[in-house]
Order: sequence, then structure tokens, then C-alpha cells
Amino acid sequence: MGPASKSDDHTATATLLPEPVIVPRSEHSISRKQFSPNAVKVLYRLKDAGFEAYLVGGCIRDILLGLEPKDFDVVTNAKPEEIKRIFRNCRLIGRRFRLAHIVFGQEIIEVATMRGHHSDEGKSNNISQASEQGQLLRDNVYGTIEEDAERRDFSINALYYSIEDFSIRDYAGGLAAIRARQIELIGDPETRYREDPVRMLRAVRFATKLDMSIAPATKNPIPQLASLLENIPAARLFEECLKLFLNGKAEQNFLMLRELGLFKYLFPATERALNASTDGFAERFIQQMFANTDARINADKKVTPAFIFAALLWLPLRQRADALVEKDGMFAHDAYNIAMNAVLSDSAKQVAVPKRFTIGARDIWHLQLRLDKRSGQRAYRLSLQPKFRAAYDFLLLRVESGETELQSLAAWWTNYLEKDVTGQKDMVKSLDERSGPRRPRRRKPRKKPDPS
Repeated sequence: MGPASKSDDHTATATLLPEPVIVPRSEHSISRKQFSPNAVKVLYRLKDAGFEAYLVGGCIRDILLGLEPKDFDVVTNAKPEEIKRIFRNCRLIGRRFRLAHIVFGQEIIEVATMRGHHSDEGKSNNISQASEQGQLLRDNVYGTIEEDAERRDFSINALYYSIEDFSIRDYAGGLAAIRARQIELIGDPETRYREDPVRMLRAVRFATKLDMSIAPATKNPIPQLASLLENIPAARLFEECLKLFLNGKAEQNFLMLRELGLFKYLFPATERALNASTDGFAERFIQQMFANTDARINADKKVTPAFIFAALLWLPLRQRADALVEKDGMFAHDAYNIAMNAVLSDSAKQVAVPKRFTIGARDIWHLQLRLDKRSGQRAYRLSLQPKFRAAYDFLLLRVESGETELQSLAAWWTNYLEKDVTGQKDMVKSLDERSGPRRPRRRKPRKKPDPS
């Protein structure tokens, strides 16, 4: 095959190098001390059993970029069943591609068998199946390290660390791509994106995470192929959304997803609401939510996915509820309950948010309707709700994004939360006095005793 694409080539993606670039231990800075001790154990156990074993992908890439790696993935020429015989603490997972998970307490080292080409017929244990759109449904095709490198998605992920001689092996120009700070797809873009459309989302995530640009030949086909995301299971897209929105780069990811036409296949109702917004509130609201999320994550503060999905679906929810109030004359509470069910049901067709998060989103939405009910014991009881703090932050987000009519309500709650119990009671009492005297409750007449 031809040489890997260069950073200034706008028409070609990366391909397999005629010969791998091998960087000996004396010429690179990576040390085994930077790896997980459990990953090193797995490498040596496979090597001692007579198999090839390499650390591959993100951990090598991140160390070379001066980042701390989170995952340590191993690739070997041992088949999954052979790996399981070597490790008692191994479990095999996956249908699309069979993987081995080596469990060390809380840490899992993922071990994959080197992948081969689908055209290689006659090999034992080679099982492959693709959909009509070209998406790989089953991919248990095993091969050599060269074939495995060519099957990797991006050149920066086709870097291998050998436990045999501690060298780095570059099969697709990944080292040059790191120097050029470019995300380059390996192979024909349309074929690779059709094989796994999630690669389009990964290109966005790597670009923002690593502060790189997406090479033109990798980026240009994405808008035309974005609709392929409709073929991805909704549960898998939920996991990809967590990776995109909980990595401290959510705002950049959101903007790039919209630029490339990907966001509308994740949250179509939200995209329609964004396009219909004439005053800019919708874009400010979503973008500010992601900016706040990034700030919390980068400050090591807790973020719940329930808040993110509540914000992402708030715009279509409010549109539906307002339409029910205006057209059908419903009470707001009833309209919002009906709209919540419809919006969550529609959204689940694209991104399957687990129930534990949709329940949290519902609580945040319900509390938006109750935050102005503060008289008597209501403010105190509201403040005890499990999702009150998230709902309060949601209210602040709405004000920050342009709902100035809620400013006094948000200021009241901010002041309330800063007071002690006595101060809080005084605030509620003052609120009650301004709203006028309460109407006395009408007592039910006592029943007369039965003379019998």
C-alpha cells in the first residue's frame, strides 16, 4: 500500500506504511512505569505463553502528548478462548467483536485479538457480517498486527508498544499525525464511516480532547454521511453522548457536532427548537449549559447526566407543553406531564437514556413549575427535595441565558439558601405579608351522630 497521508494533503486519508516505523527504547520517552501495573502483568503473561502482546491506541497516544492515560488496551495474536485459558480472572464479552476483559478488582484490562480483513476467507474462527449500509454487525475476523493496524480508525490510534523489546511501532503515520496535530482516518472515509458510523463522533471527540484539527479528507464526508447514525443502537449512542458531554469539552463538542450536521441525529427535536429560535435564547441556553458543565468537570465537581439531558430536552418540552396550553386550554401542570412523556419517548428512539436519569430530569422539570410556590411551608419542603439543588441551578441557567423575568425569583432563592432557619422563616413571612391575608380554610361540617 502507499505511504501514509501527509498533514498538508487535503485529498487523502492515512494508509498503511510500506514498512512500520520502529522507534527503539533508546529513542522514545515512554517508560513501563507510566503504565498500569496490571496491564504490564497481562503483557508479560501473554508473552510467556508464547503469544505476541502490545499496548495499543489511546494510552500510547496520550503519553506521547504529555497526557495521563486512563485506559490500557492490549492487543495480541491469541484468540479469545486462548486468552481465557491463560487468565482465570477473564470474561469474554461482545458479539460484534469478541473481547476479553481481565478483571483486577476495580480495574479492567481489555484484551483484543488482532483483527484481519473481511476478504480473507478460509481462516478458522473468522466470522463477519455487515448490514446493507455497510455497517459491521459481526467482526470476529482475526489477522496479523499489520492488518490490525489497518483496521484501526485513526492513525494516532495505530501505535503499538511491544513488551518484547519496549519499542514503539507506527504502522500508519500516527507519529507524524501527532506532530501535525491532526485526526486522520485510516482508509477510505465512506467505507470506514459506513463500517461504524460512531467513528464520526469519535473524530469530533478526539479533535477537542487532544486540541487537534480533523484532517480535511476525514472531515469533509461527515455531513453527507451523518444520517448513518440512525442505524446505531440508541443505547450505544447514549454511551457516546456521555463521552462527548462529560469530558470537560462539551461546549466545543456541541458546536462541532452542529457544524458537521451530527447533532440533529442525536437530538432532532432539540435541533428543530434551535433552528426555530428567533431571539437566540435556545442557543445561549444549550451552549451555556455545556459551558457550565465543563467548568464543573474541570473543577472536579459532580455533574449528573440527568441535568444535561433535562437541559437538552427542555426546549422541545416547553414547545409541546405551551402548545397544549394554548390550543387545548390545559392547565400548565397537566400539559407538562403529557409533554414530558412524549418528549422522552421520542428522544429514546435516538438516544436511550436510562430510567435513573430520565426520572432525575422529570424531577428537575417538575420543580421548575413549583419554585414560585414559596408560601407557608412550601419553600422549606421544596428545599428538601432530592433534585432541588439541580432544579435551582437549572433556574439560574434559564436566567443566565436570557429569561430575565425569572431574575427576582432566582435572587429570592439564592438569598433564601444563604440564610439560617430563622432568616428563611422571616423571608417567607415577608412574602406572605406582601401577598395579602390568606383566605381561611372552609371547615367541613361535622357529621351528626347516628341516633340509632
